[in-house]
Amino acid sequence: MSNTLINVSNRLPVTVEGDKIAKSAGGLVAALDGLSKEQYTTKWIGWPGAAFAETSREREIERVLTEEYGCVPVFLSKEDVEAHYEGFSNSSIWPLLHYLPNYLRYEPSWWEHYQNVNRKFADKVLENAHDDDLVWVHDYQLMLLPALLKVAAPNLRIGFFLHTPFPAYEIFRCHPRCRELVAGMLGADLVGFHTFGYLRHFCDSVQRLLGIEAELTHVRSDRHCTTLGVYPIGINAVKFEKTLNSAEFHCRREQFHLAHKGKRLVVSVERMDYTKGILHRLEAVDSFLAGLKTIDEIRFIFVSAPSRGGIEEYQALREEVETRVGRLNGKYATLRNSPIHFIFDSIPFTDLCALYAIADVAIVTPLIDGMNLVAKEFVVCQRENAGSLILSEFAGAAEELFNAFLVNPYDVSAVAETLSTALALSTEQKRALIDPMRERVIRYDARHWARSFINDLSALVIPDPDMSGADIEEAQNRIAQAMLAGNRVALFLDYDGTLREIEREPSLAKPTPALHDFLKRLTDLANVDVTIISGRSRDDIQVWLGVYPFRLIAEHGASRRHPGSQEWEQLDGTVNYAWKEELLNILRLYEEATPGSLVEEKRSSLVWHYRMADREFGEWKARKLTRQLAAFTANQQIQVHHGKKIVEVSAAQLNKGAAVAQVLAEEHPYDCVLCAGDDRTDESMFVLNTPGLLSVKVGDGPTQAGFRVADPALLRQFLVKALVQSRGDQQ
Repeated sequence: MSNTLINVSNRLPVTVEGDKIAKSAGGLVAALDGLSKEQYTTKWIGWPGAAFAETSREREIERVLTEEYGCVPVFLSKEDVEAHYEGFSNSSIWPLLHYLPNYLRYEPSWWEHYQNVNRKFADKVLENAHDDDLVWVHDYQLMLLPALLKVAAPNLRIGFFLHTPFPAYEIFRCHPRCRELVAGMLGADLVGFHTFGYLRHFCDSVQRLLGIEAELTHVRSDRHCTTLGVYPIGINAVKFEKTLNSAEFHCRREQFHLAHKGKRLVVSVERMDYTKGILHRLEAVDSFLAGLKTIDEIRFIFVSAPSRGGIEEYQALREEVETRVGRLNGKYATLRNSPIHFIFDSIPFTDLCALYAIADVAIVTPLIDGMNLVAKEFVVCQRENAGSLILSEFAGAAEELFNAFLVNPYDVSAVAETLSTALALSTEQKRALIDPMRERVIRYDARHWARSFINDLSALVIPDPDMSGADIEEAQNRIAQAMLAGNRVALFLDYDGTLREIEREPSLAKPTPALHDFLKRLTDLANVDVTIISGRSRDDIQVWLGVYPFRLIAEHGASRRHPGSQEWEQLDGTVNYAWKEELLNILRLYEEATPGSLVEEKRSSLVWHYRMADREFGEWKARKLTRQLAAFTANQQIQVHHGKKIVEVSAAQLNKGAAVAQVLAEEHPYDCVLCAGDDRTDESMFVLNTPGLLSVKVGDGPTQAGFRVADPALLRQFLVKALVQSRGDQQ
C-alpha cells in the first residue's frame, strides 16, 4: 500500500495575499503534522484563498506552493467562490447541518457551481494521486467529491470527515439536493463523524433518501462498501502547552490579572455565527445581572471573530449583537464597571490563552455544534487556575467533557442559574471538576484524532470493484466450460433484485435497456435453457418478458409458460386457497394503519408492500404482522415470508425450489444448473440436491448459496463474462 496521504479541504493551510504566502496554524494542520513523516508523505489540495487574473500568476503561485509548502492549489473564479462557498455551502447546507432550516436559501445556479467546484477538486486529486494512495476529504463543501473519485479511481482509499453535525433526516430532507449529497459521501471507503448521534442520523438519511439498508458500521451500496466511524476531534494540545510555558504568556496573564483585578471573569469566545447561540447567551446574561445585588464584581468578555461577512444573515447578526450589548451595558453599567466587554475581532493566540487561563467561568452555549473546540481550549488552559465550564448539551464536546455544567441554551433562565452555581463553587470543587477533563483533552488531542482516522482508513480491506465473491470466477469458469463443450446448461434466474434492481414502487421495475440487451444476448445461446422464476404475477411477467422465448414461472411456481409458447398453465390445481379471504382482511388492516403501504392480491399469495412507508414504522409493523400471520397459519399448509420490504403469505406447497425441481424432473439431465436469487424465497432453490448445481446469492444477508455477487449489474456482468469466455467473442 502507498504511504502517500493526500489531504483535501476547501482551503489550503496557507494564506495568499499579494506577493506574500503565510502558513496557517489551524488544528487540522497540527493534526496532520502529528503523523509520522516516516510513515506518510503528505500533500494538501485546496483553494489558496484568492483569485488571480493572470494565468502566469497562477502558475507561479502553484510552483511556490508545491515546491515550498507541499500544497497543490485548486484555482477558483470569484463567481465560483461566491456561488459554491458563500451560496450553496454556507447559505443552504450549513443551516440544515445545524438544525436551522429557517436560514436555508437555495438557488439552482449555486448547485451548478457546487458540482463544478467538486469536479475541479476531483480533477486535481486525480492528477496527483496513484492507486492505493490515501485521500482524506474534509467537510461539507466537498460532499460530492468522494463519489466522483471512487468512480474514476476505484483503487484509491478515500476517507471523508464531516466537521459539522449531521442532522436528523427530517431536517436534512429539506435540502433540494439531499439525495445527491448523501450519495456523494457514500463514495468514501470511510466516513467519520464527531459523535455517534451524527453517524446514526446519517444512516437514517441513507436508508430513507436512497433506500439503501445501512448498518451502524457499514453501508453497502451498489458495488461499494462504506465504513462508518466516530472520531471526536481534539485540539493542538502541544501548541497550547508550549504557549502556557512561554514568558510571553506569563507576562500577558499578569497584565490581564491587573486589568480585571477585583472582578469575577466570565468569558465567551466564538465566531460570529447564528449557530453559536450568542443572542440567547446575552439573554441569559441579562437574566443573571438582573438578580445581582452589585454589578461591580462581575465582568463578561465576549470575543466574536468575524465570519462570512459577505452573507446577509451574518451582517444582520452582528448588528443585532452590538445593539443588544450596548443596551445591556446601558441598563447595568455603574460608575465603576461596564459589565460586558465586546470584541468583534480575532485576538492573538497568546492573549487568548491568557484570557482562558484567568477566567472563572467559560460559557460555551452554541445552539448546535459539531464539536466546539473552544470548550477544550478553555479546559487545557486551566492549569494553575481552576475555572468552571458551562457547556451546551447540543455541542459534540458535551459527550467528552463529562464534568462540565451542561445546559440547554434555549432555557436562558436555567443558564443564568447555572452561572450563579458555577461562580459559587469553592476552589477545591472546581479543581476536582476541571482536572480530569484537562487530562482527557491533552491525551486525546488533534494528533490522536488524525492518527485514529488514518490508521483505520489504511487498514480497510477494499473489495474488488468487479466481483464481490472471492470464488465467483470458479462458477464463471464452470458455466463457460460446459457451454464450450456443448453440454446442456440451465439458468434459473429470479427477477426483482436479481436480474433487475429493486424499485421503491414495484410497478416501476420494468426491464431497463441494459437488461433488454442482456436478455437478447441469452436468446442466442445454443444448449442453454433460460428460466425466469419470480414471485410476481404472471400478468407482470408476461407483459415485461413475454417477448422472450424463455420458460417463465410466476408466483413462486403457481403458473408456468413453456419456452417458445404464449400459453400459461396452472400448477396449483390441488391447492386450497380458502385462507385468502380471512388473511386479506388482516393485511387490509395493516394497509390502512401504515401510510405508504399497499396490499397486492395474487392468485396464489397475498403480499403486503411497505417500501414507501416510513422505514422504522414499516419495519415494526412488518414484524408485528409476521408474528400475527405465523400464529394464525401454524397448523395450516401456509407459509409466511418477511422479505425485502414485503410480507408475503402463500401456500406451502408452492416454492421456487419445488418449481425448479419439477422442471429438472421433466427435462433431460443438465450438465450444469445455475440458480440465482436475492431473497429468502430463493433459498429453496439453493438447497436442491441436484448434480452440477451452482447457486448465486445477489446482495447481502445469510444464504445457503455457494457464491455471491453484490448486485444485479454484477450478476449480469458475471454471466456475460461466462458467455464471452465460452465463445471467445467480445463484450
